[in-house]
Amino acid sequence: MRIVIFGLVFMFASVAAYAASDPQPPPTGSFQGAPPQFTRFSEQEITRGFLALAFGSDLRIGVKPRGIRRYDREILAYVNSTGSVDRKAAMERIIAEYAAAVPQLKLSVTSSASAADLVVHLINEKDFARALEQAFGRRTARAFVRKTDPQCMTSVKSQPDGAIVSTVTFVIADQGDDVFLDCAYHELLHAFGLSNHDQSNPWTTLNQTRRVGYLAVYDRILLTLLYEPRIEPGMTATEVRRILPELIRALPAR
Repeated sequence: MRIVIFGLVFMFASVAAYAASDPQPPPTGSFQGAPPQFTRFSEQEITRGFLALAFGSDLRIGVKPRGIRRYDREILAYVNSTGSVDRKAAMERIIAEYAAAVPQLKLSVTSSASAADLVVHLINEKDFARALEQAFGRRTARAFVRKTDPQCMTSVKSQPDGAIVSTVTFVIADQGDDVFLDCAYHELLHAFGLSNHDQSNPWTTLNQTRRVGYLAVYDRILLTLLYEPRIEPGMTATEVRRILPELIRALPAR
């Protein structure tokens, strides 16, 4: 199989006025100090976020993606825990949370690394740079580390038509609950196809100036739209714009 797109998405440590409403405290299980979230958004706010986050990537190798990238089949996820703090069960719970919140993902956990479409590596911070070098080569890994000083990273391989083939994610597990939870929820959004960041968006986990650490209502809405059957891999922003208003209006109360 010929793969021509190889995207890398890192997370590293001006908000306009918006009309989002119905603020709620962070959900149970969030780390201490996690931010509250708004839970109701206008069509314009959802459209803006989807178009900003579902297209492109601020860090990539190879051909620039031109359209939607997402899985077009069932997704099997495997968690490989080698860090000094064993967070395998916690990571699997987070994956199960995504599966329950967005059933269209058709996501489940597997015990077989070879069968997995998505592999999540839980590692110590001191091993992070070396793990990237082993996965992507010293020159590439060091260039990205110098540029971004990341705490976690996701690599997505996709076909020319936008269908994701496989994903590898690295999450630091030994630097406290806040770092682990923020990285875990953030990187899974990238793994499923929300590849970009938006530092001016105050509601998404994919704003790198925020530390969230849970699946926010806003991000759940965007992921639900991405895996709506009428949004297909490879679709351009122009094509998506034509149908997005109808899809947003069909969402459950938001």
